[in-house]
Amino acid sequence: MEDIVIIFKEKPKLKDPILVEGLPGVGNVGKLAAEHLVDQLKAVKFADIYSKYFPPQVLVNDSGTIRLVCNEMYYVKRPEAHNDLIILIGDYQGLTPDGQYELSDKTLKVAKELGVKRIFTLGGYGLGKMIEKPRVLGAATDSELVEEMKKNGVTFSKGEPGSGIVGASGLLLGLGQLYDMRSVCLMGETSGYFVDPKGAQAVLEVLAKILAVKIDFTELESKAEQIDMITSKLRDVEPQHEPKKEDLGYIG
Repeated sequence: MEDIVIIFKEKPKLKDPILVEGLPGVGNVGKLAAEHLVDQLKAVKFADIYSKYFPPQVLVNDSGTIRLVCNEMYYVKRPEAHNDLIILIGDYQGLTPDGQYELSDKTLKVAKELGVKRIFTLGGYGLGKMIEKPRVLGAATDSELVEEMKKNGVTFSKGEPGSGIVGASGLLLGLGQLYDMRSVCLMGETSGYFVDPKGAQAVLEVLAKILAVKIDFTELESKAEQIDMITSKLRDVEPQHEPKKEDLGYIG
C-alpha cells in the first residue's frame, strides 16, 4: 500500500470552490460542524482517502460489516452562489508529524486541481473549563481576511491561541500559502472535556453567515442539551478538577 491512497468516485467540475475542513480534534468541534454541514447541504461524496498515517484499524458498522478508517471529500454545487463547496471530514488526523504534513499536502494538491483558492478550517480551542457561550476565534493568512472575518463576528485576540494551531487546521493554512490559497481557521471555544456541539454550532453559525448558507441547528442544539445534562450530573457527584490549560491548548 502507498502512504496515501485516494479513490475518486468522480472528479466534479466545480465553480470557484471553497474548501472547508473539519477533522477530529479538541471537543471534536470541527468534525461536528463539518459533518453537520455535509448533512444539511446534502453534499455528495466524491473521494475516499486511505493512509498508513491513520491508526491500523477497521470500524464495525451496526450491521456487523467493517470498513477501513478513512477521510472523505464531498462537494456541494450552488448554482445561486459564486462558489461551490468542497468539505473534508473523516475518522482521524495523521498520527505523526510526517503524516500530518503528507496528508495536508495531498489534500491541497487535490483542492488545487479542483480550482480551490480559499480554505476554511474548523477546530476547537480548549480552555480547560466549561463554556456557556463560546466565542469563535480566528487566524488568517492575510490582514484583509482578518478584517473580513471580524465583520462576521470572529474574534482575533492577542495571545490567543498562544500555543499556535496544531494539526490539519493549521497546516492547511500554512501549506496552503504555497499553493496561493487564502485561508482562515475558525476555532470554537470548548472545555476540551467532551464532544462539544455548542462549540461546533458557534463555528458553524459564523461559517454559514460567511458562505451565505441556511443551516438548521436543531440537531446540534439537542446534542448540546444532552451534554449539559451529563456535565450537570458530573458536577454533582465529583469534585471540581480543572487540568492545566496547556494540557488542553491543542487546536484542531
